[in-house]
Amino acid sequence: MARSTTLPLSQRLRRRLAAYQWRPVGILALVSFVLSFSLISYLFGFSDRFFGRLSAAFFIGFCLLFVTFLAVIPFIGWATTHWFGKSWSGAPTPAPARRASPPAPRRSTSLS
Repeated sequence: MARSTTLPLSQRLRRRLAAYQWRPVGILALVSFVLSFSLISYLFGFSDRFFGRLSAAFFIGFCLLFVTFLAVIPFIGWATTHWFGKSWSGAPTPAPARRASPPAPRRSTSLS
């Protein structure tokens, strides 16, 4: 009988973190830092508590961007594919039906 060897939790976690795609997280962190730095420096300048304000603004902005772009948007794509079917999510939107408009009444063109 072959004995299955399972790795300890710390090694499984290391492997999983090493395989994760970190580029989108880095881009979101950079965008969040630039936005929070520009906002804090514009509103408050470089006065006291600058780094405290900057770190709080960075954390809040990063959390909002992270949840939006790495959780909500992929979930919407997954939900449309799995709940409504692949044909629904990939189908082109139909053109709106055009109704024939009634002819306009003729006006007289004489200048009297």
